[in-house]
Amino acid sequence: MAAPIVNAVGNAVVTNRCPATAYVWSVGSSVSAQHALKTGQSYSEALHWDPKSGGITLKITTSADGLYNGSPQTNFGYTLDGNNVWYDLNDVFGDPFSGKKLVVTPSDGSCGKIVWEQGVRPAGSHTYVCGSAASLTLTLC
Repeated sequence: MAAPIVNAVGNAVVTNRCPATAYVWSVGSSVSAQHALKTGQSYSEALHWDPKSGGITLKITTSADGLYNGSPQTNFGYTLDGNNVWYDLNDVFGDPFSGKKLVVTPSDGSCGKIVWEQGVRPAGSHTYVCGSAASLTLTLC
């Protein structure tokens, strides 16, 4: 499978405004090292396409090694498709940020914003598309 042609790309960013540390892994066909984000810290990576899985998911837990011990995860996923990026937010194994607001804000204001007022996925479809030059920032709390 050939990589899609992409002119300019933004970044996928996770910013932790929660009072506790959040843990982030970038997962495609391989898994990055764990990134511990204390309050006020961010993790950022250039949007990219994985040649095996296609998409990338930034998996976030509230416990160290949470990716490997079945802890609840918030998954911030994106897929580059030519000059566009598709993105969404989901939880698996529970809702690690229940009661706390989660927001995905694209740098391009014409693109869809994802807002979970109570840290739990609302009903309906929440997959959006934006130009690949846009950065996507998930703010925790």
